[in-house]
Amino acid sequence: MRVYAAAEVHAALPWGPLVTAIEAAFVAGAEVPLRQAHALSPQDTLLLMPAWNPRAIVVKLVTVMPQAESTVMASVLVLDRHSGEPLALLDGEALTLRRTAATSALAALRLARRDAQTLLIVGTGRLAPWMARAHAALRPGLEQIQVWGRDAAAAQALALTLAAKGLPASAAPDLQTAVRQAHIVSCATTSNTPLVQGAWLAPGTHLDLVGGFRPTMREADDEAVSRCQVVVDTFAGALAEAGDLTQPLASGRITREHIVADLAQLLRGEVQLREDDQRCTLFKSVGTALEDLAAAELVVFGGPLPAGNIA
Repeated sequence: MRVYAAAEVHAALPWGPLVTAIEAAFVAGAEVPLRQAHALSPQDTLLLMPAWNPRAIVVKLVTVMPQAESTVMASVLVLDRHSGEPLALLDGEALTLRRTAATSALAALRLARRDAQTLLIVGTGRLAPWMARAHAALRPGLEQIQVWGRDAAAAQALALTLAAKGLPASAAPDLQTAVRQAHIVSCATTSNTPLVQGAWLAPGTHLDLVGGFRPTMREADDEAVSRCQVVVDTFAGALAEAGDLTQPLASGRITREHIVADLAQLLRGEVQLREDDQRCTLFKSVGTALEDLAAAELVVFGGPLPAGNIA
């Protein structure tokens, strides 16, 4: 069985091929049961995220242990679909960072204005720099990337790191002003209270919400959600876990019909959004093992299963 360290996973997942693989996976589909969460103790949790197609079985195992030195750890196991033979073990954090950022950048290609030139990254955690890199790779016309975080020093440090890699990055001292100026607002935080206010969104803004993965978590307020055409990565995951949607649904601020499509429908061309540059759009991601399957296949096999071989 081959073991892939973090650096090897990153090297095997360049943005262009990764986005192509993720798009192909959403279009083709696969078997993706809902993730399972098991309480190891009152504090510690084990998450199991399986997915499979005719070639491979992929299971991501995630441990969340707040008292440990590293709170979240992840590994991705790849097995042969026909024999069950273990083929590879991949660094789960590297794979998750890449596939999460690539999925958001892919959604933005379909939902954001074609002439979008300004990107705002809200958050300074481990995912934030990868969000900036993915959006920039798929949208080479970006002229400005701003970074905002509650910790101004962390935002400045991240902006300098991105600028050192040739990206047009700078720290945003004021969130409201930065949101008003951005064409794409990408949030990767663990906030339990809304950060982005709907009153700040300029016409045509694309809002990308990635950080919240529990019903108690919020990155945007009800007005922001109600102003946007909403697309989710999967209905099952988002409607169960995304507080940015479950809370305004529960209060009646939006209805189920407000969520117009999942990413598979969007990529298959079953719905047409972004009718003009004045409509705001929102992509809500909670993560799906389908993305892990697509990324793992790219690492292990060099690409997705050819379409003719998909049952």
